[in-house]
Amino acid sequence: MAKLPSLKRAAGKAKTALAASDGPSTNPMTTLIIADLALRGGGQLLRHAVERGVLGAKVGKGKAKRIVGGSTMAQTLIGAAVARIATRSVPGALLIGGGLLAKTLFDRRHSKAEARRAGTKAIAEQAERGE
Repeated sequence: MAKLPSLKRAAGKAKTALAASDGPSTNPMTTLIIADLALRGGGQLLRHAVERGVLGAKVGKGKAKRIVGGSTMAQTLIGAAVARIATRSVPGALLIGGGLLAKTLFDRRHSKAEARRAGTKAIAEQAERGE
């Protein structure tokens, strides 16, 4: 509880500093749009970097870059929708988490060789689309 007053004080200072500056534009709506674009662009760059890093450990850097670049519009939209459902509510998080757990258990139940073959084939197809 001792941290709460200092947090309020810091928030008040930030609010005062923001009110004193105009930002990149004198129009607050334009400044808000610029901030939104910067956040979305930065988030997308971070997401791609994390995806490449995770895939790069298994398939190599070059192939990981082609895989991330080869994702279809449908895959991107489905991923965004699933993430939004999972982060908006506890029931959504339970639903998505349960589905991912079921898929993981299903994959483990099948032979490792079969799962690797299917995954390698899907990744190769996506990498071809990215070239």
